[in-house]
Amino acid sequence: MAALGIMRGLSQCASALRTFTILALDHRQNLRRDLRPDAPGQVGPDELIDFKRAAVGALGDAATGVLLDPEYGAAQCIADGSLSGSTGLIVALEETGYAGASTDRRSRLLAGWSAEAARHMGAAAAKLLVYYNPAAPGATEQERLVEFAVEACHAVELPLFLEPLTFSLTQGERLTGEERRRAVVATARRLGGLGVDVVKIEFPYDDSVTDRAMWREACAELSAGLDVPWVLLSGGADASVFLEQVEIACLAGASGVAAGRAIWSEATRLAGAQREMFLGGEARRRLAALRELVERVARPWTEVRPLGGPRDTPPPDWFRTA
Repeated sequence: MAALGIMRGLSQCASALRTFTILALDHRQNLRRDLRPDAPGQVGPDELIDFKRAAVGALGDAATGVLLDPEYGAAQCIADGSLSGSTGLIVALEETGYAGASTDRRSRLLAGWSAEAARHMGAAAAKLLVYYNPAAPGATEQERLVEFAVEACHAVELPLFLEPLTFSLTQGERLTGEERRRAVVATARRLGGLGVDVVKIEFPYDDSVTDRAMWREACAELSAGLDVPWVLLSGGADASVFLEQVEIACLAGASGVAAGRAIWSEATRLAGAQREMFLGGEARRRLAALRELVERVARPWTEVRPLGGPRDTPPPDWFRTA
């Protein structure tokens, strides 16, 4: 019998059509830079919390799930009611940023936080971001981190969304073109096979590749190499470009999207009534357009990971041996 908590958690983060349109607001250090580009160190906790509350209050009910961090978002948006009880809550497990050199990045779990604590606060799922390059010296350590998180989440029947971010092994450079595609595909295949429930994947090409046929081929390659559902990350892409990437990814087999700055980026440069107007207007229209597109063309996650049929129906005494 499938783990009931995991199936339930994934369903809570999905639409009735079993696709994902996730609003990402777990940003911490990146959000500080967005709010005050010239002085990110001066952004205090209250400023981060205020922005997340405003964004979740304006946009949360238009998404199937909301991704928040435990420090400045999840608890605060539950406490003040800005996060609707009908929206799936996904909570990050990792500390913001990374340890080590930029050519060998190591993700770390947030001290004092756990999958069990996320389950206790009512989360439907957890999320782990890992920096990964298959050829990096720290690749094995990052794999062990993923395995640890899978074990911890599944011990409390909490589904795990994995967000692997690739990086270049050359100082000061970024992955581009075919090198990026190879790294993204290899990363998804390797880490997606470690027991995670959903993989959040970067678009396989950067903006140096504009050939749509190559986009479709790369996204199809991702789907072919994964035995679990995947969703596309916005990665800060322009809203109109991201919409096109989403369509191509979903037609190739993705089960939805996880979008952050592509939805709400401009709001970080606004304040007061102007911020509220943008979040409730343009940002909400973008999210609604994404959801409409996803629900029209994305592959339901249950096609990749089927729910149990009649033969899997738990017997009346199932809880005695669970």
